[in-house]
Amino acid sequence: MREIAESMFELADGAWMSSKKDALVNIGGFLAMNNRDWSGKARQLLILTEGFSTYGGLAGRDLEAIAIGLREVLDEHYLQYRIRSTQYLGEGLLGHGVPIINPPGGHGVYVNAKKFLPHIKPANFPAQALACALYLEGGIRSVEIGTLMFGKRDKDGVYQAAPMELVRLAIPRRVYTQSHIDYVIEVFGYLAAGRKNIKGLDIVEAPAILPHFTAKLKPAK
Repeated sequence: MREIAESMFELADGAWMSSKKDALVNIGGFLAMNNRDWSGKARQLLILTEGFSTYGGLAGRDLEAIAIGLREVLDEHYLQYRIRSTQYLGEGLLGHGVPIINPPGGHGVYVNAKKFLPHIKPANFPAQALACALYLEGGIRSVEIGTLMFGKRDKDGVYQAAPMELVRLAIPRRVYTQSHIDYVIEVFGYLAAGRKNIKGLDIVEAPAILPHFTAKLKPAK
């Protein structure tokens, strides 16, 4: 696995990674480039905004955790358990007729909210509506990847449909047991049975930049 990862990085001019999921840490990430001019400019900006290039705004313990986590995450026994856990969640959702991007990935499952909630128009944010329903019914935190995140507003402020309406179920590493995953599947089964009762959403207020972080919404009429 390490040889595969190294070969992939060798093919890229640059790469960035959030380490909060698959590097087994609570915070941090990295930006890598093989062009000295690019990396030099990045270091200058880093010093201005985050901290010196030897720590990038992170504590020493977090840097060491990333260094160890990047090694541990390539252990094939760990990866087998990790990927199988994700497959288990995907299989459980499919069993309730929940459409997903198949096969599931390594760190999470993506639900196709457009197919799951066809009665909700893109302008009423079906993926966000599903994410809210998950939290209200089961306390399950997910994230919308759809029109609220990527849709562009026209001159009248109306959101135009994004190419996708997905809900990401990212699975934290070494945290959940099978009973937790079974609970998520059970909640989805409940929502699937009453999916027609899930309403779309209207924007109450939203910033022009990155609205999906701080927008306020309400059930559509």
